[in-house]
Amino acid sequence: MPALALLGVFMVYPIIWSLWLSLHVGRGTNLRFGGFANISRLFEDQVFLHALSNTCIFFVVQVPIMICLALVFAVLLNDQKLWARGFFRTVIFLPCVTSLVAYSALFRSMFETEGIVNKALLNIHMIDLPINWLSDPFWAKVMIILAITWRWTGYNMIFYLAALQNIDHSIYEAARIDGIPARARFFRITIPLLKPVILFTSIISTIGTLQLFDEVNNITQGGPGDATLTLSLYIYNLTFKFMPNFGYSATVSYVIVLMVAVLSFVQFLVAKERK
Repeated sequence: MPALALLGVFMVYPIIWSLWLSLHVGRGTNLRFGGFANISRLFEDQVFLHALSNTCIFFVVQVPIMICLALVFAVLLNDQKLWARGFFRTVIFLPCVTSLVAYSALFRSMFETEGIVNKALLNIHMIDLPINWLSDPFWAKVMIILAITWRWTGYNMIFYLAALQNIDHSIYEAARIDGIPARARFFRITIPLLKPVILFTSIISTIGTLQLFDEVNNITQGGPGDATLTLSLYIYNLTFKFMPNFGYSATVSYVIVLMVAVLSFVQFLVAKERK
């Protein structure tokens, strides 16, 4: 009963309340019933469309990179012969347990115009002038993708490592006896056996990317010129930064809910085993 009470107060009630808010228009506490007016406004709101575009770009680019990179690291670190593999596991996983504020501050300082990255590139003569990593729209997007990948790849890697260690080694031994090369063993044995874990990490990475807020807010604040503005940051701006628009921000939040539901359903269909 205490658990149900907590779920009701902190999950069920906010969901119902946000749904009620999405049907109302107005600023601050001056709300009136507007029906589906907020939904119609979505298609006319250029800032929303820009935030939606950015969120989709982050999802399409970042999620596959993070999933593939985590799998590669897991396969490499699962090798019993690898020297200091415990150290490398810790190094890759460490950003996941680091304070987000400290992580973002360090990342931002590294890529400032006078930061260590530009100084290193200038010293090895790879660039002639410092790159404006955080003030250029293209590079700002790249920085956000890099920050997310760097922080969360280790999290997914742990799941792959656990799954790889639970695969029966007799399967690989039988494949070696049959003369199946290593590449074929990876794609014909390892990948199919990892399918449930790949599905799980794909879904949680999708949810995390579509709800992307912390890294963007702490590193670029959605800039420059809304180049890295995401739906979650736009919701925050609508609710807390500008004159509160609770009804419209609740409507935008349901766009994220719809995207998560649709993409998760598609991923389940893709991963579904054929009879």
